Amino acid sequence: MARALELAARGLYTTDPNPRVGCVIANSAGVLGEGWHVRAGEPHAEVLALRAAGPRARGATLYVTLEPCSHTGRTPPCADAVIAAGLARVVCCTRDPNFKVAGAGIERLISAGIAVEVGLLADEARRLNAGFFSRFERGRPFVRLKLAMSLDGRTATAAGGPRWISGEASRADVQAWRARSSAVVTGAGTVRTDNPQLNVRLDYGPRVRQPLRVVLDTMLTCPRDARIFEPGERLVFAAAEAPLGSFDDIPVERVPRAAGGGLDLDAVMQNLTAREVNEVLLECGPTLAGAFVARQLVDELVLYVAPKVLGCDTAPLLRVHSGAGWLPSFEFREVQQFGEDLRLILRPKKP
Repeated sequence: MARALELAARGLYTTDPNPRVGCVIANSAGVLGEGWHVRAGEPHAEVLALRAAGPRARGATLYVTLEPCSHTGRTPPCADAVIAAGLARVVCCTRDPNFKVAGAGIERLISAGIAVEVGLLADEARRLNAGFFSRFERGRPFVRLKLAMSLDGRTATAAGGPRWISGEASRADVQAWRARSSAVVTGAGTVRTDNPQLNVRLDYGPRVRQPLRVVLDTMLTCPRDARIFEPGERLVFAAAEAPLGSFDDIPVERVPRAAGGGLDLDAVMQNLTAREVNEVLLECGPTLAGAFVARQLVDELVLYVAPKVLGCDTAPLLRVHSGAGWLPSFEFREVQQFGEDLRLILRPKKP
């Protein structure tokens, strides 16, 4: 199963909106076939492993990181292919949270006389597909907030305008986070100040897809010639009363305002869920980042810390009001050095 998870991870940048799934077929003589899902609409991991194993699959064990599907989508049901191949046993990490499957694949295998075991390395499989599970179990994408700060917790220079805080190695690492994400989300302030592209510019193979670029612009004040609006998949969320102006050729979704005057972030998440967005990478300024944190919509914080001081008259990491009655706290999951910077990965503690 560990090998199946390694294979599944090969689809980290390509399978969206499908889950990353790997499969190994083996018997007492050794491995007979392997496969991993590459792209939505193409064969699933089980089918590729069965093709590699051929007739030798009969009587063997199939190890797969997610329950074999039982419905016809863009490809036929994998459960039927497993039954037809004559497998004796199936071991899967976890049930598929998709309501179209949700245990039906396992039941079909058991009804065909195949022994099924569920739960091996389940946590690892869920981490690999955190966004897929979040979309079906919680009704919203998995949100990863990326921030960079100085040693004194600042995110911009006193002069304002775009300037790199983190080093080249850290910025290259951010490209990998973008490449695995379904959508990259930012705010109008960041677009006006930094004019970012928020696309994937490093080579992760010919099959990597660009994430959806999303801007939260309450009154549609961003310049139409901003780089984030260059051709590709892009989307703008705005308030109902915002004049369309020059945005007539860009998809604009109208969402309600929140109590504080900004956009309703829950409505934004619902819209992205309907678009089959699994993972969101939030790259924005302290105000929007603070709003996501205060609304308890951040599932993971990726924080780059640069060994420099910017001074107390510069922008803070987050704008979260101390009088709100609840302030977030986090737990460290990972610390790693990238060039001169440290990258911290943290998860929020439940209030």
